[in-house]
Amino acid sequence: MTDPRAVARAIDALRRGWPVAIRGAEAAITVLAIETADPLRLAAFDPDATASVLLSAGRAGTLKLANQRDAAVPDSPVLVDRAPWLDFAAATALADPQLDLATPLKGPFHAIPLPSPDAAQTALQLARLAGVLPAFFLRLGQETGAEAVTPADVAAHEDPARLAIATRARLPVAGAEMAEIVAFRTPESPGEHIALLIGTPDGQPPLVRLHSECLTGDALGSLKCDCGPQLDAAIAAIAESGWGILLYLRQEGRGIGLVNKLRAYALQDQGFDTVDANTRLGFAIDARDFRTAGRMLQLLGQRQIRLLTNNPAKVAALEAAGVTVAERVRHALPPNPHNERYLATKRDRTGHQL
Repeated sequence: MTDPRAVARAIDALRRGWPVAIRGAEAAITVLAIETADPLRLAAFDPDATASVLLSAGRAGTLKLANQRDAAVPDSPVLVDRAPWLDFAAATALADPQLDLATPLKGPFHAIPLPSPDAAQTALQLARLAGVLPAFFLRLGQETGAEAVTPADVAAHEDPARLAIATRARLPVAGAEMAEIVAFRTPESPGEHIALLIGTPDGQPPLVRLHSECLTGDALGSLKCDCGPQLDAAIAAIAESGWGILLYLRQEGRGIGLVNKLRAYALQDQGFDTVDANTRLGFAIDARDFRTAGRMLQLLGQRQIRLLTNNPAKVAALEAAGVTVAERVRHALPPNPHNERYLATKRDRTGHQL
């Protein structure tokens, strides 16, 4: 039996710098997030200084570990043997690519076999859900007092079928005075997803826009991306069509969270594009889960839509979630001097049809 509540507790523990145990199919491991730990917590967790360091494959590639047999599978977590000099400060530099220019000489490192691959993969998934860097000190076994979860618990926590409508109300907005807002949430997750229903259903598939939360673009007017203008243009396009839905998904930074998105911005300032910045941090190029959007549309009674997007991956994800995309409608805006490279990366490296 799964326990999604245990995942909520584990996410909280990671953010507070507390250990978390993960019971995998082959063995249990206990991990301590490097980002939220400190030397005293590390000493309490690992008094004999033998804990290995768990990293993502993307980060391991940056550290030139991908040529080692135990780090050669691109999507696998990588376990680094604990060298005598690998103290908390060295591990912090290992975990955070923002420090690469300040600490360019790292290693040598030795990748070792994972004792429980599914548990290690789950640890990296929990890091993303907690919004922390995917880097841990790892000990074999389940430590006393650590919050404990299984990979199945995390899958249950992330199951979009748990999403339900919480409430709804009329909400006139700029550009669409005839609108209704609907809030969705799951029992354990703190954030709510939102749908804005615009206009009057007319028997035709609604024009739908999937918009991922972007605090910097939506609220602060960031010029580094096109999120704010895309949001405004989507509302205008849906209103002009007469009937449609804007889904506002709480998946900041393509699913890696606000803090990690800002870390990616810092890496972009060092010359990396958005794709390379995400992978250097140890995350997927796009970690969003569009099954959530499919569930929201189904709860709203919409199984056939017209999708306002330049991203074919959204079409495929919604189709896989049981929503038929009758038409893909182009949604492109002119660049500004600050986001030209960002838009070029979307076109050239993530398949956006701009």
